[in-house]
Amino acid sequence: MPSSKRLPVADTLQRAAGGTNSFQTFYFIFLSDMFLLYVCFLVLLSHSSAERNDRPVIGLLSQEVFPSSRSRSAYIAASYVKFLEAAGARVAPVRINLSPEEYKTLFSSINGILFPGGAASIYSSGYQRAAQFFFEAAIEANKGGDYFPVWGTCLGFEQMMYLTSGQRILSRTNTTGIALPLNFTNEANVSRMFRPFPLELMEALSSEPLTENSHMWSLALSTYNSNDDLRKFYKVLSTNTDGQTEFVSTVEAYDYPIYGTQWHPEKNPFEWRKAYYPHSPSAVRMSFYMAEFFVSEARKNFHRFESVEKEREALIYNYSPVYTDESIPFEQIYYFE
Repeated sequence: MPSSKRLPVADTLQRAAGGTNSFQTFYFIFLSDMFLLYVCFLVLLSHSSAERNDRPVIGLLSQEVFPSSRSRSAYIAASYVKFLEAAGARVAPVRINLSPEEYKTLFSSINGILFPGGAASIYSSGYQRAAQFFFEAAIEANKGGDYFPVWGTCLGFEQMMYLTSGQRILSRTNTTGIALPLNFTNEANVSRMFRPFPLELMEALSSEPLTENSHMWSLALSTYNSNDDLRKFYKVLSTNTDGQTEFVSTVEAYDYPIYGTQWHPEKNPFEWRKAYYPHSPSAVRMSFYMAEFFVSEARKNFHRFESVEKEREALIYNYSPVYTDESIPFEQIYYFE
C-alpha cells in the first residue's frame, strides 16, 4: 500500500493539537478563522472604496459681466474649468441670482465649490450673495460631519476674508500683474494643502516666481494678527510683500476643509495673454498639485444629483467657451444669460 505522507504543516498542527480528533477540531477552527479574516479583508477593501467618491462634481461660481447684455449677464473663465478637470473633477457652473431654494438643491448635489478671481463686489453683488450662501452652508455641513470643501482664489480669497470677519479689512497693495515666490510659514510643512507636495517643488515655490498675482487689495498680515475671527478660523501658510505691506497669500481653515490663495494657481498652464504668467515646468507642475489636492478633498464628499438627467443638465458641458479678444485677460470664457 502506498505510504501516507503528512504535510509538515499539518503534522505540526496535529502534534500541537494533541491527537487526530483534536487536530480535526483545531484544523476546522483554523480554517473558519481564516475564512472570517478573508471576509473581513474584503469588507475592508469595500469600505475603503466607499470612502472615496471617484466621480466628483465641483461647483464653480460665476460672476457679473460688465457691461452686461441680455445674452451675457454672467461669466466663468475657462481656465478654472480646465484646472479642475485636469485633476479628475467635473464642473457645475453656479449661476448668480438664483433663489435660496435653488442654491440649497445645488449644494446637496455637488461635492465642493470654488470661488474664482474676478472683479465683482465682495460686499454687494450676485457673486457675494451666492458665495455667502455656499460658505455658510459648507460650515454648517462640516459641523455636522458632511465633509464639504471650499476654495477661494484671488477675489474668492478676499470674499472669504470678508465673510469670515464681517468687516471691510483689506488694504491696497501694488500687486497687479506680478509673479512671486511664496514666503512659507512654519505651518506650511504640516498643512493639509502642502503636505503632499514633493520637497523640490516646495523649494521651487519658495525661491522662484511661480505664483501669479493680479489683485490690488490684500489682507495685511498685521490685520490678520489683530483680528480674532480670522486668527481663530485660518492658519496662514504663506505671506508675500509688495515692498511695503506684508500680506497673507495662502490659508487653510483650522477646523474645516476651506482653503484660499490670493494668487492664481489656474493661470500657469492655461492662460497666455500676459508675459508675466509663469509657464516653467515647476510653475505648471505646481498648478496640477494644487488642483489635485482640492479635487482629492472633493472626493471625500458624497452629495449626488437626484438623477443622471439632473446631473447632465447641471454640468458645464452644456455650454461652449468663447475665444476672447486681446482686451480680455482670459483666453476663453463661458457666458451665461
